[in-house]
Amino acid sequence: QVQLVESGGGLVQAGGSLRLSCAASGSIFSINAMGWYRQAPGKQRELVAAITSGGSTNYADSVKGRFTISRDNAKGTVYLQMNSLKPEDTAVYYCNAVLGAAGWGVHDYWGQGTQVTVSS
Repeated sequence: QVQLVESGGGLVQAGGSLRLSCAASGSIFSINAMGWYRQAPGKQRELVAAITSGGSTNYADSVKGRFTISRDNAKGTVYLQMNSLKPEDTAVYYCNAVLGAAGWGVHDYWGQGTQVTVSS
């Protein structure tokens, strides 16, 4: 069974930092693009940051210069370092990855979500 397991969310004061991690597990033969999305109450899910298998990155304008996405291909893990957090960053953060799994082909997978709350 293929799954993405997230960790690292929590409560932090404005200006603080958090690091999210997301590890892929299961019978995986390829890990392509990976990324982080977030969904605040009453809002649509939005892309925060993405990284290709080659390391190219893309960020939402609202987080540029504050967030950094990275990945460890050997561990099948993607990270999101979040600095200078603002109350408007409060949301459930979801990990996303395009994975090739034995017997299943290549599909889009989502983590269960981790809550990030930034207090003012």
